[in-house]
Amino acid sequence: MLEFLDLEEKNAYSEHALETAIIDHLEHFLLELGKGFLFEARQKRFTFDNDHFYVDLVFYNRLLRCYVLIDLKRDKLTHQDLGQMQMYVNYFDRLPSASCCAIVSMMHWLS
Repeated sequence: MLEFLDLEEKNAYSEHALETAIIDHLEHFLLELGKGFLFEARQKRFTFDNDHFYVDLVFYNRLLRCYVLIDLKRDKLTHQDLGQMQMYVNYFDRLPSASCCAIVSMMHWLS
């Protein structure tokens, strides 16, 4: 991924730095995802039970009529991370534009 984003090799990058690099290379990133993808939001906020949550990057595929949620993580995958992403998927699954389609979720884990 670092090569794709033109980032030099380092031991670690912050989630913000990777998110910014993806946004800076958005056109190329969308072409890599495939046909029909649209960028919807960065740090998309939604509220559930009076708590605010943020999805790092949100894309929509107009051909498949489904969302692609990208949650960037630096650390080891935890059950809490999986539960959080499942909550995001459940939230987006209830949106009218995705009512008939499955939600695709992606997590990128960085060491």
